[in-house]
Amino acid sequence: MKKIYIALFALLAVGSTFTACTEEEPFATVTENDDPHILAPVFPDRTNGQLATFANISRDANLSIALTVTPKDYTTVTWFIDGQEVESGTDSDKEINRSLKAGTYNLKIEVETVKGKKTSREGLVVVNPLADDPQSKEVAFERMVSPGKTARLYGSNLQKVTAILLGGSTITAPTYVESADGDYLEYTVPTGVNEGNYRIVLQDADGNEYGADMVKVTNASLIIAGANRATANVDWTISGINLENIASLTIDGQTVSQFSNQSSTEVTLTCPNLSDGSYTLTGKTRSGEAVQFLNDNVTTTEQTVTVSTEITLWSGHHYVSWDKPDGDPNKSFGLIPMDVFADITAGSILKVVYSIEPTAEYHQMKLATGWWTDLTDKIEFTENGEYTLILTQDILNKIQNEAGFLCVGHGYYVDLVTIK
Repeated sequence: MKKIYIALFALLAVGSTFTACTEEEPFATVTENDDPHILAPVFPDRTNGQLATFANISRDANLSIALTVTPKDYTTVTWFIDGQEVESGTDSDKEINRSLKAGTYNLKIEVETVKGKKTSREGLVVVNPLADDPQSKEVAFERMVSPGKTARLYGSNLQKVTAILLGGSTITAPTYVESADGDYLEYTVPTGVNEGNYRIVLQDADGNEYGADMVKVTNASLIIAGANRATANVDWTISGINLENIASLTIDGQTVSQFSNQSSTEVTLTCPNLSDGSYTLTGKTRSGEAVQFLNDNVTTTEQTVTVSTEITLWSGHHYVSWDKPDGDPNKSFGLIPMDVFADITAGSILKVVYSIEPTAEYHQMKLATGWWTDLTDKIEFTENGEYTLILTQDILNKIQNEAGFLCVGHGYYVDLVTIK
């Protein structure tokens, strides 16, 4: 009998051990001196240094997160959205449940123990609009705006919008424009808005509000496109905002203060007589401030310029999609006159610089004649780049005999076409 009792006690002890191991509550540590850890949920790693998407939800669903942390009894959790603290607490459940308008948000969770030890996690939250909502997307550089200047918002269902909320100001009766390049709202940025990044809101006649993501308001002379490439002794057009305030641009020690064209959005100058190579470009405004340059969302006061013997055949920002109907100007790119190719010799190198439309479901390009005869194989891509083609005599003959040259495909912009 004594042996039976001993066996029963042994089984009870083992059962207790298994019960303890299957406990699902966040474990409590011995003291408040332990390092903090976020056990769940798991945040994705950054990609090429950029934040990854943590949550993708519809705007009619709340952002709902239950956090598991340790040491659970000695921590405070603080929630930040777009850098602003929105909630903080010490409750053991440590949850957030918030409604957000459509847009992309930066979510950061910071955990701190009573001893001041910290850890954090960060990711993007994408909130998608409903199908019938007024909604806006970023097309190019139209989200860089200046007080008192005209700006645009591209998107869909924009005819429903009666006001735009920006930086504490209400912009009434924005102009709705239907365009082959995409419908848009045109509005004037209020003069009283301070420089900074603002989340804008669209409002309809019933007072309903819809998210439309961010704009950057700046008074700086900011060069956004066209400054990274130039051809010696050839007109060079640079685009951006507040460019009417530029007094001079300097490259390789040569200062240019005479411009053949200058407006708030463009400056055209003749590139100095420089050998092929890379040079540093700087600039000064009429008030003596440094001209700024935007590259990969980073603003600097210097720009690296590649000068080459390439000749620019066309520059701009032309969208291409073969899904467009016949007759739509964006069904293809065919803006280089056919007679330009008559003067090009066999062996010349044609280069097409392109940028992706981030909202397109795929990105493909082919070069073709005006009859859509293939000059190249189809290429697929997921980021901005350039494509080169050696022009044989056969290719040049096809261009002349078949109504010119086209870029076709879907989901990208032609930004520059050169010949060397």
